[in-house]
Amino acid sequence: MLNRTQRLLSMTTAIVIASASLAAAEPSAELIAAAKKEGTLTTIALPHNWCGYGDVIAAFKAKYGIEVNELNPDAGSGDEIEAIKANKGNKGPQAPDVIDVGLSFGPSAKAEGLLMPYKVSTWDTIPDSAKDADGYWYGDYYGVLSFVVNTDIVKDVPKDWADLKKPELANSVALAGDPRASNQAVQAVYAAGLAAGEKDAAKAGEAGLSFFAEVNKAGNFVPVIGKSASLAQGSTPIVIAWDYNGLSWRDSLKGNPPVEVVVPASGVVAGVYVQAISAFAPHPNAAKLWMEFLYSDEGQLGWLKGYCHPIRFNDLAKNNKIPKELLDALPPAAAYEKATFPTLEEQATGKTAITTKWDATVGANVQ
Repeated sequence: MLNRTQRLLSMTTAIVIASASLAAAEPSAELIAAAKKEGTLTTIALPHNWCGYGDVIAAFKAKYGIEVNELNPDAGSGDEIEAIKANKGNKGPQAPDVIDVGLSFGPSAKAEGLLMPYKVSTWDTIPDSAKDADGYWYGDYYGVLSFVVNTDIVKDVPKDWADLKKPELANSVALAGDPRASNQAVQAVYAAGLAAGEKDAAKAGEAGLSFFAEVNKAGNFVPVIGKSASLAQGSTPIVIAWDYNGLSWRDSLKGNPPVEVVVPASGVVAGVYVQAISAFAPHPNAAKLWMEFLYSDEGQLGWLKGYCHPIRFNDLAKNNKIPKELLDALPPAAAYEKATFPTLEEQATGKTAITTKWDATVGANVQ
């Protein structure tokens, strides 16, 4: 089963800052009453240590007095879709009301008639590029590719992709996956291509390959899948990974060694998950209230506490809605303003170029 990071896919254009007037919108009293009458919400694939979901679920329960029936926290996106299909006529506890899935599963689930449209009160503050126009699915949170740096070893912390070629970074740079198979690694190569100035997806993929060929030729690339352990041990003192993974590693290592997470100055590539309501939800009003909660300021900040950037991040930052202690735990907010969300088509094109030409162009067998 693919883990959630591997399932992470991405969308197009930078986050659009929308009006803050709707950000404070509240669900209607009628919806709240109807949801409370149903009394239960059934979720699936929401591990408590992912994006702060444990606290988010607890806050929803406390606020509305609705029980949350949590199915298979470690399920993958495909499992979530299959759970909807398998329970179309079932109003019992095994039928999920809501799903949180990788981007590609949103359009396909809509096409199969598995989703119920619903637009939350803060709909206009969700970027158009990150939602279905008819309300069948909508982006919830995202991460960007970052440099996760062991600063005990690396004193001159890289700020942009070109810095990774510096001679003082010999045997230092690793990807958090095999670029022939891992989405996280593929997106890192693609990001390097964008930083080189390419706009076309295929050309960006090839430019990224050329960049890593140079990093490898310089003796800086380490053909090892970078993880928290290798970062700490110093065998991969720089790991290119999703920012929320890096921030989580930083916390778990507790300063031993000290870790800095840097969003590069250019080539900022993001990946997003999406929320949706099952077309066969046994508790449709509780499902709608759950969405209202997730897309409220409170719900969005709940994800941010788990280091996942909520889709309304720029809107919250613009309107000073993010507590200082949360911002201090993250790379600067301005670093995310250049984030690019490649479309599924761009993702597929870039992936084909990268996965099929990595061996011939870079020649590093990542394991």
